[in-house]
Amino acid sequence: MSQASKPVRAGASSEILGLAAAGLGPVRPERFAERVYETLFHAIVEGRIAVGSKLPSENDLATLFEVSRPVVRQALDRLREDQLVESLRGSGTYVREKAGLAPAQLQADGEPETRIGHIMNGLELRMVIEPECAYLAALRRNKQDLDKMERLLAGFEEANAVGGIAHHFDFGFHEAIAMATANMRFVQVMKTLEYDVSHAVNMLRHLMHIPPWKRSQDAMDEHRQIFELIRLQDAEGARRAMRGHIENARTRMFNSRPGL
Repeated sequence: MSQASKPVRAGASSEILGLAAAGLGPVRPERFAERVYETLFHAIVEGRIAVGSKLPSENDLATLFEVSRPVVRQALDRLREDQLVESLRGSGTYVREKAGLAPAQLQADGEPETRIGHIMNGLELRMVIEPECAYLAALRRNKQDLDKMERLLAGFEEANAVGGIAHHFDFGFHEAIAMATANMRFVQVMKTLEYDVSHAVNMLRHLMHIPPWKRSQDAMDEHRQIFELIRLQDAEGARRAMRGHIENARTRMFNSRPGL
């Protein structure tokens, strides 16, 4: 189909993208493109930006995310590599139709096994690291640590309530627990896991035409429980609660369906 004969497609809602960009908080300059990419990635695979929608221009995205155009261009390049968007010369960037691969074809190619192995390795690492982070955080946290965790929990709950992108609040809460250990090695390991597991899960589900994984009220309740145990300095309780949270997350990731 020629560019001239392509149907007119709706533009991505600036309100949706504004909500996605809101509350990102301070970001290190070298991570600007990653944060823009991940926010757009989640908005697309979760269906908040419809297939066929035209994304705002590079200038508009740069203004929305308060970054430079080269940063936006880098993020869009990654989305094109993921085959989530396509750029039409003289027209703009559009959200693509989902990959036309049936689950059986994907199985034959071996791609799901690779992705699932990547996901499970990430969860295994989290199971080792994060319960110990929660244990040490309960012993070492200070008022600033608790205030930060509480702000991130509130942001997570507010974003989820209005259908916003909540991933950055979710990861931020886990990172704040690592920070509260006062051991930067834990923080460094956590940074290597940022977006890693949920990104892989959502991409896999997207490719296999399965509804995207969404965080549930149960997950938020588990966050609240972990926070309260850290606040009370119940180190063993915080360790157990974090281990249970990650085990439950693994179940939710692969079994979630709309309404569950």
